[in-house]
Amino acid sequence: VIKSKPLRTPNETFGSKDLFALCERIITSGALGRSRNYRALLQYLVQCSIEGKSPKELEIAIDVLGRNNDFDVSVDSTVRVYVHQLRKKLDAYFEEYATEENYRIIVPKGSYTLSVIPSIKKVENSSSLFNQRSQGNLNTGLLIAGLVLLIVNLAYMLSVNYSSQAMVSQSAAEHPVWDSVLEDEQPILLVMGDYYIFGELNANGNIARMVREFNVNSRSDLEELRFSDIEKAENYLDLDLSYMPEGSAFALAKIVPILQASGKAVNITMMSDLTTPDIRNNHIVYIGYISALEKLTDLTFAGSGLRIGRSYDELLNTETQEYYTSDAGLPEEGQPFRDYGMFAKFPASIDTQVVLISGMRDAGLMHTAQALSDTESLDDLIIAIENDTEEAIASFEALFEVFGVDRLNFDSNLVYANQLDTNLIWSAPQSPRFN
Repeated sequence: VIKSKPLRTPNETFGSKDLFALCERIITSGALGRSRNYRALLQYLVQCSIEGKSPKELEIAIDVLGRNNDFDVSVDSTVRVYVHQLRKKLDAYFEEYATEENYRIIVPKGSYTLSVIPSIKKVENSSSLFNQRSQGNLNTGLLIAGLVLLIVNLAYMLSVNYSSQAMVSQSAAEHPVWDSVLEDEQPILLVMGDYYIFGELNANGNIARMVREFNVNSRSDLEELRFSDIEKAENYLDLDLSYMPEGSAFALAKIVPILQASGKAVNITMMSDLTTPDIRNNHIVYIGYISALEKLTDLTFAGSGLRIGRSYDELLNTETQEYYTSDAGLPEEGQPFRDYGMFAKFPASIDTQVVLISGMRDAGLMHTAQALSDTESLDDLIIAIENDTEEAIASFEALFEVFGVDRLNFDSNLVYANQLDTNLIWSAPQSPRFN
């Protein structure tokens, strides 16, 4: 039985310059991601270690994260979330980037100080060493090795992109934001926001044009329209046709691997075909525009702090009365635009949840899908709602402001995050309709 060695303080193992140098290597490796807060937190803990100081949670909140003196650690878990994630990032650094280091620094659970433990190195088997017998055998061995390496490199070039994406998807699938959907036995139904199209006939009975009406989202809606307007009923024709935005394909490619990581079967349907039993019996993962939410509109905005504004390209913050308006509908070539992406997660029944990945237009939709497939962005969502309990993570919403050019997104900000009032979901008002 191998007994674990007691933890050491950094000062027992490293000099100040060596510890600062290690800190810099960790930062420059990229293991901490893009967030400045993780870099600042590591530097702060290193400085505290050198000074022999054990910082408190409140001190970290004020000194590193810029919180005010009245910050309440009993209700706000931001510091704990950051430290938890830093702990994982340090482990990843020493496993991926610093396998030859003799020692590794860690943040022990329940602590806000750095400690040092010996690294565990792989021991090579002496029998695997090459025994050179002759120069001729060496040359032959090198030739064979070269051919093997060539084949391996070719295989690697073909598989590296797939393997890299698989690792990213698996990491995202293990994040708490996805847990409640992926870790149980409930089936997953992927719902694509589509737009139902019907035909309008001319006097000769030919299709004169294809029509999209916001209040006609299925064959049954078209039948209701026919009954409500008898005079035009004969001019409408069900084409069994719908379309989806271009951004849906990108979002689908980002999200499907995450859902598949659960090992559960993933079924797919169009919003125009979604039924109430589908919502009751499946976890719903919606991908599409906000304007295509249709049957999910009431559920989405019932407990929300947002409301649909003067069009589906606008949301209203009901607390601050601030409007979030997209101008990405018809951007001119080369002109910058602003769009918004929306994420929401809430219970649809006792056993099922809805995960909403949407946008006002393509840029917002694509960025939201990207954020939901990136562990660092998922961490930022939890930090933004300032609550990492299972109940909080199971029901919240967020809004991304996305800037782009020519329908491509280049920059973004998380401008809104809020807990949902789940008690209001099943007493939802009627969703608005636009003609």
